Amino acid sequence: MKYISILLITFFSIQLSSAQIHELGVFVGGSNFIGDVGSTSYISPSQLAIGGIYKWNRSPRHSWRVSLLFSELEGLDSKSDDLGRKDRGYEFTNQIVELSAGMEFTFLDFDLHSSRPVATPYLYSGISIAKHDNFYFNNGTVVSEDTSSFAYGIPLILGFKASISSQFILALEVGARYTFSDELDGSVPDSENLMESKSFGNINNNDWYTFTGVTLTYTFGRNPCFCPN
Repeated sequence: MKYISILLITFFSIQLSSAQIHELGVFVGGSNFIGDVGSTSYISPSQLAIGGIYKWNRSPRHSWRVSLLFSELEGLDSKSDDLGRKDRGYEFTNQIVELSAGMEFTFLDFDLHSSRPVATPYLYSGISIAKHDNFYFNNGTVVSEDTSSFAYGIPLILGFKASISSQFILALEVGARYTFSDELDGSVPDSENLMESKSFGNINNNDWYTFTGVTLTYTFGRNPCFCPN
């Protein structure tokens, strides 16, 4: 019985130590676009970006993460450092809804069960998909195609997070999205009939956009605790 008790205690200790902590919260910040129209600045948030985020912390060093973000991408040639773009004077706005899923890695142990405040830089990557409207330029005027498409991409995010209480975590992050599309800014129409006559810009470079902002998440779930008598 003694050995069985030891085995049972060890088993339940392992099970409880692997209990997970979840995070659910919000993202608030700004977005900016990088493509064939508008400014060429990499980090220059100009439009509001908001959304929700969920994390499943698998260990103190990594977690699975899902987010749903809303924003309006804006491109203004007048804000570009390129004189050619300034003379051209194109501009657009394009609402997007982005769903992203992947894994977050921390540089330091981020143990949510610690009784002390914890903080660490982190990296996140995975896959993203953004729904956007399709349009093209006709003599400088935006013409809607009355359709929408999905732009798949790879998010590359660098951030810093810290526990501000026993249940809340605050983070600041900057994240670029490399997309496999060149249609977000209207430089390439979605319609094949218009591609040859209405396309412009660098056809070898796809579109990018970034989100810069803060997240505030609430932690919940079972804390690992084994307290033998």
